[in-house]
Parts: sequence; C-alpha cells; structure tokens
Amino acid sequence: MKKLIISVKTTSQTLDGVKDRLNKAKKKKTKISPHYEISFTDIKQFKKFVGNIDILTSIQSFKPKSIYELATILQKDVGNINRLISFFEDIGVITVVQNKVNGRNVKTPVVDYQRIEFDLVA
Repeated sequence: MKKLIISVKTTSQTLDGVKDRLNKAKKKKTKISPHYEISFTDIKQFKKFVGNIDILTSIQSFKPKSIYELATILQKDVGNINRLISFFEDIGVITVVQNKVNGRNVKTPVVDYQRIEFDLVA
C-alpha cells in the first residue's frame, strides 16, 4: 500500500529528515520501504491541502473519468476544480492522465496513494 505523509516543517527540518533517512539506509543491509512525504513550509498551502481533501477522497471513491465528472459529483465549479487539481498535481498527490472518452480527449485525475497520514509533530 502506497502511503503519503503530510507534514508542516521548515526547510532545515525537512533536509535533516532526508539526511537521517539516508544515513539509516546506508547502515541497514535490508531494503527500506519507500517514504513519500510532502512537507509544507507555508501554512496557507497546508490549509489549502487539508481544506480540499474531499477532492482526493472523491477521486478514490467515485473514480471519475474526467475533471468535469468530478466537478459534477462534488457540485462545484469546474474551473475551481481544475485549479485544485493543478495544485494537487504540482505537489505530486494526483496524476492527470489523458484519455479518450466518446471520441473526446479528457483529463482523468488519479490519486497516487491509498493512505494519507499527517505528521504534526515539529
């Protein structure tokens, strides 16, 4: 199961965490499981993520074939959903796949993770 950890950290805290993980990987001879983490340094971006997490759960639950279908499911403006999908894609939580549906090119949002955890300890 691919899980994502969301945290709010300073840049130096994030770099220290990466260094620590690299050191642990060097010391162990066994394979270490992948670690996917997004560390927000800006609290506004973190709030944007948390405030729109319903988009991620809707994509996982309903598996919409297009962004328009997702907007319809959520009963929200497709322009706003497009902007939020771009935000999630930019930070690496969503992949947008180009598909043909009924002869039309559509963008299908896919959530890359089955589990999202929050690490709020600084």
